[in-house]
Amino acid sequence: MNAGSPIKLPVALTLGEPAGIGPDIAIDAWLARDAQDIPAFAFAGPAWILQQRARQMGRTIQTVHAGPDEAGQAFARAIPCLEDTAERTVALSRPDPANADLVIGSIRTSVELVHSGRCCAVVTNPIHKKTLAEAGFAHPGHTEFLGELSQQLFDIAARPVMMLAAPELKTVPVTIHIALRKVFDCLTTDLIVETGRIVARDLTLRFGIDQPRLALAGLNPHAGEDGLMGEEDAEIIRPAVERLVELGIAATGPHPADSMFHAAARTQYDAALCMYHDQALIPVKTLAFDSGVNATLGLPFVRTSPDHGTAFDIAGSGTANPSSLIAALRMADLMSAQKPTPSLVQ
Repeated sequence: MNAGSPIKLPVALTLGEPAGIGPDIAIDAWLARDAQDIPAFAFAGPAWILQQRARQMGRTIQTVHAGPDEAGQAFARAIPCLEDTAERTVALSRPDPANADLVIGSIRTSVELVHSGRCCAVVTNPIHKKTLAEAGFAHPGHTEFLGELSQQLFDIAARPVMMLAAPELKTVPVTIHIALRKVFDCLTTDLIVETGRIVARDLTLRFGIDQPRLALAGLNPHAGEDGLMGEEDAEIIRPAVERLVELGIAATGPHPADSMFHAAARTQYDAALCMYHDQALIPVKTLAFDSGVNATLGLPFVRTSPDHGTAFDIAGSGTANPSSLIAALRMADLMSAQKPTPSLVQ
């Protein structure tokens, strides 16, 4: 780095569930910082958690209590830790509602640091939703809490949209964590159009794609086959495609979902809008299980996350694969480097 050149802002990395593999993959990502050119991150948690876990994993690390302004320079020699709380015992693989304050505080701190311009993006480690609910956490998960923080800190009523992203494929589930039988009741033309607008905007805003192409999957087999296998494709999805086109978005479909994800088909679009959770996640996890990233669109800040859970069964064993976290850190760094034009910011 040339003398006088600015230090890049670090990514704020949340703690996640401390009894899971969040600390493990944070440690191994830092240890790979030189070999894999990892963007600098500031760990929004206390150093003692990482030191406890490193001993359990048989790893040797350095940590330092540092503010985000020092994190970029400190990262080469130690993991910069933003919190300095009193040490407590975290039992491996045994989530405890008593640690919910650490988990929730880490998320809030990370978003506050991005809001203040001291970190460039938020990367969230996996949380355990049931444990947080037992502690009184009022949100179903990360996404809803991040939406509330958008309102509180940025004064923006965000509509978060989940994108699963890998070099091979980007998919977006229009309906997410609901039972399959409820999809038919919840899926509407308005919901598809709103989702498509957010995806198209953020593909330009966050990924630098000037004219994003969206392919919409059908809901029924063969995209309904002209009503023979269901009317929803013609009555709900096709009108959404037409409205998106009227808005100037390059949208096509509904396409039969069973033929959308092979290599030649994927060259025809930048993101696939899928009608339910597994329709979107199965192809990404099949193509890129270890490198897929969960990126939340529609927020006034960049947020990514590893595309896996807490993996309690291997916490502390040293066998957790940090590849998805590394991919999430890299994607967050790249997304935050895009320069949005005023017309794209809503």
